This record gives sequence, C-alpha cells and structure tokens, in this order.
Amino acid sequence: MWVLVTGGAGFIGSHIVSALREAGHGVRVLDALLPAAHGPDPAAPQLPEGVEWRHADIRDRAAVEEALRGCDAVCHQAAMVGLGKDFADAPAYVGCNDLGTAVLLAAMAEAGVRSLVLAGSMVVYGEGRYECGRHGVVRPGPRRVRDLDAGRFEPPCPRCGEPLVPGLVDEDAPADPRNVYATTKLAQEHLAASWARATGGSAIALRYHNVYGPGMPRDTPYAGVAALFRSALARGEAPLVLEDGRQRRDFIHVTDIAAANVSALTALPGHPGGSSRPYNVATGTPHTVGEMAAALAAATGGPAPRITPAYRLGDVRHITASAARIQAELDWTPEIPFARGMTDFARAPLRGALRA
Repeated sequence: MWVLVTGGAGFIGSHIVSALREAGHGVRVLDALLPAAHGPDPAAPQLPEGVEWRHADIRDRAAVEEALRGCDAVCHQAAMVGLGKDFADAPAYVGCNDLGTAVLLAAMAEAGVRSLVLAGSMVVYGEGRYECGRHGVVRPGPRRVRDLDAGRFEPPCPRCGEPLVPGLVDEDAPADPRNVYATTKLAQEHLAASWARATGGSAIALRYHNVYGPGMPRDTPYAGVAALFRSALARGEAPLVLEDGRQRRDFIHVTDIAAANVSALTALPGHPGGSSRPYNVATGTPHTVGEMAAALAAATGGPAPRITPAYRLGDVRHITASAARIQAELDWTPEIPFARGMTDFARAPLRGALRA
C-alpha cells in the first residue's frame, strides 16, 4: 500500500518510514521541519530510496490534499512533543497537534482515505494504575506543590492518605491528562474517533510510552529525558535526575515503535469501519528513571547520575503499561530489552545541537 507519513522526517517518523520501506510499502513524507525538532535552519532530510518528500505544514490544507493523492493510509506522527517550557507554549501545541490533526482528517474525508494510524501517547492517562491496601484501585489527584517542595513525591491514596502500590495501566483506564501536551494528545484521539464514525474509516491510536533510540534530538526543552541524559554525558557531566529517581516508566526502543506502526497498518483493513481503538505500545516491564540514567552512565563510562529534589509540576510519578492488547490483537511483541537497548543507545548518534 501507499502510506503518507506525517512528521516522517522526525525522530520516530524517520524510523517508521524505513520500516515501511523494508516491508515493501510505498511511502510519502510530509513534514514541516519544525525548529524544536530539527534545528533553526533544517536541511531536507535524508530519506530511504524511493520515498517521496513534501515540505509542508500539516495545517496547510492544500498541501495535505496534494500529499494524500494516491495514498491508501496515513500514519500521523506530526506533532509538537514534550512538556515544553511553560504555559506560553499552549497555543503552539494546540495549533500544531489539534488543528493540524483536524485539517488532516478533513482532507482524508474528502479524499476517501479511510485508514489511519495515529501517534498517541501514554500521557493521556496522567498517573498510572495504583492500588491502596484498604480501598483497592484508586485514582490519585494531581500532586500538590507543597508535597513536592517537601520531597513527598509519591501520590497518597485520595481516600485515606496511605501509600499506594503502582501497577500496569491498560487501555480501558480513564483518561486524565495533566498538562497541555497530554490534553492535545487526547484531543487527537477524540478527533480520530469522530472522523472514523463520520466517514466509516478505521483508526488505531498507538499510545507510545517512553521512546528512546538513535536520532533523538538533543539539547532542547522538548527532548525526551533519555536524550537529555545522553547530552549531559557527552559533555562529561553527570545526568541530572529529578525528584528521587524512583519514578517508574516503560522505556521502549524506537525500532519497536516503528514495527508496531507497520503491524497496525497491516491490521487496519481487518478492523470494522467506523471504529477507533487505542493500544499501549510498551514492553510491560517497568524501570525507574534513575535506573536508566545509571545504565547510560555505565555504558559510556561517564559520571554517575546526580539526584536533585527539583521537579517539573506537569510530570506524573509513575506510568507503566500493560502491552497485552497489542500483543494479542496486532501480533506485535517488543524485541529490544532494556539492558541491550540502553547500551546501544549510549553510543547511538543523536540529532545535532538545537536552539529551541
């Protein structure tokens, strides 16, 4: 099939493009080359042989309509990512992520393209799954500034205040976005579901967990924590780990993310029209942020991580996932284990220094 990959010149998108070509699909890339991801003066990307290129913003309806011609499916990766710098970034996030998605879906409706794989995110859950010994599964509220300032990072039971045990969240957990980026990612899923119902199309939302791997952008407030640790080690500095380093995450290699997208696109023709379904894309095996920083430092021979009680208010404490649904329904299983992935990533190339 022919697939339009929006954001296909970015970190995750470029790996998806390569995986699709290796699977024998025709690929067309549309990317705005936003400075936050590509630097202030980005050049045209180096794409695999046979991949068609469109330099355009996803909000440009005419450009999107042209890019969709002859395509059978869309793999929608274009988005601003990360927490950003402060709330002043909100209009840019909403404009790029939500308006851009609406423009794309409207063009798909007009063009008769009825298959969509959307880059979702685990951030739609807010905090992950927690159990209280007295009250069972509970949903803690947003963490309070006075608790974080005092170094009390673990969310307590909202009913009795006792400590909670974190677990694996599944796709049926209620959404609870805790920052602007998370809100825009949830809105993208709702837009995709509305498009599917209105057009009879089929949508799959792949909720990525903490993605890392070669080609991550460095030295930008929009980069993932893995790239920030790598950048610090490259400068000979200790990785700076916020809170106490015990935050639990599910770190997944970008090549596994790309394979999940190929599996989703392959499965879409068998999904019922008018449907939209989310899938966690995760390993199912939690690791702490401190463990990741230590693994990267050990692999590079750099200084040991430094723990700081500083925090980012929009962060959640623990978010790790069950991958049972995607393994059962899309025939996908991650292949890169944590230890090997971190060792490889410690020496993998990153995108050049950026001024976001």
